[in-house]
Amino acid sequence: MKSTALTATHIGLGAKMAPFAGYNMPISYAGITEEHKAVRENVGVFDVSHMGEFIVKGKEALDLIQKVTSNDASRLEIGQAQYSCFPNGEGGIVDDLLVYRLDEDQCSAGEKAFMLVVNASNIQKDWDWVSKHNDFDTSLINISDKTALLAVQGPNATKVIQALTAVQLDALSYYTFTKGEVAGIDNVLISATGYTGSGGFELYVDNDKAKALWDALFEAGAASNIQPIGLGARDTLRLEKGYCLYGNDIDDTTSPIEAGLGWITKTKKGEFINRDLFIQQRQEGVSRKLVAFTVKGRRVARHGYTIEDKNGKGIGKVTSGTLSPTLGIPIGLGYVPIDQAKLGGSIWISAGRKQLEAQIVKLPFV
Repeated sequence: MKSTALTATHIGLGAKMAPFAGYNMPISYAGITEEHKAVRENVGVFDVSHMGEFIVKGKEALDLIQKVTSNDASRLEIGQAQYSCFPNGEGGIVDDLLVYRLDEDQCSAGEKAFMLVVNASNIQKDWDWVSKHNDFDTSLINISDKTALLAVQGPNATKVIQALTAVQLDALSYYTFTKGEVAGIDNVLISATGYTGSGGFELYVDNDKAKALWDALFEAGAASNIQPIGLGARDTLRLEKGYCLYGNDIDDTTSPIEAGLGWITKTKKGEFINRDLFIQQRQEGVSRKLVAFTVKGRRVARHGYTIEDKNGKGIGKVTSGTLSPTLGIPIGLGYVPIDQAKLGGSIWISAGRKQLEAQIVKLPFV
């Protein structure tokens, strides 16, 4: 099992550790609900150094990215990022990812540079997929094993980080980034992205600088009662906002159109993998749709539970479910047939011998 540069730090803090995507990762420290509320109301820090990072650089770097991703990377200016996915050639999704348009200081004339940030569980799969399709004048560099990533999230994230940098964080709009010095560490990539819906930044640094950055953040955030946050609260935070989790809500069998990700599927940009199929799905419609639901009562509809109609007939599966710490009620996502995906409609979840009534609602939950 792999470790991040901060694994020993998490163990020293008494974190509950567990294997995740081949890494020994912190699931919780004080408890998922407390950590969730810390991010929604204040500020917390996640170690997400298990994520993967690939540099794509060359004269045809954009051409490669346009071919293998669904979004339109030609719209990116230097310092901008976008959410996208890798279509798998059969209508499903290899992975979802972030695409960063990097500066060209290290590029030769005519070259462009990008960074792809992918899910930890799919690093090798994604690397093989992009490499397989790289018949362009472009080089790929896998920097995953030497890159640490800290996500500082919550309404007080800006205040904490601003105390450590001269970079004007308020000037960074959503899905933009820059590089600068943070806590005396040069060349930190500061990204105004996030997976919590509570604002904040993600900080990319070399592994050997991760501990110093972590310590500086907690020193600067002491007066704000900054908290370490585990992957358990990361999941509840993202689910309240309706953000998809790869392996649960999207995978190799789900179309981005089915998953409500048509907004990152730019069929007008030109040729890319599965473009014709996605055009067809838009024209003819899809047979199922990812919906959000709330459950009556207190029992949570867990991943894999069967979704039924009023007659007890199985019509789909729950992909994600939790008890929302903010709302205090069970929430979830799952796929159902289009004709049963109407907002306000009722579905039922089979939970062993018990059937849970649920209502389809609009995202986000919070």
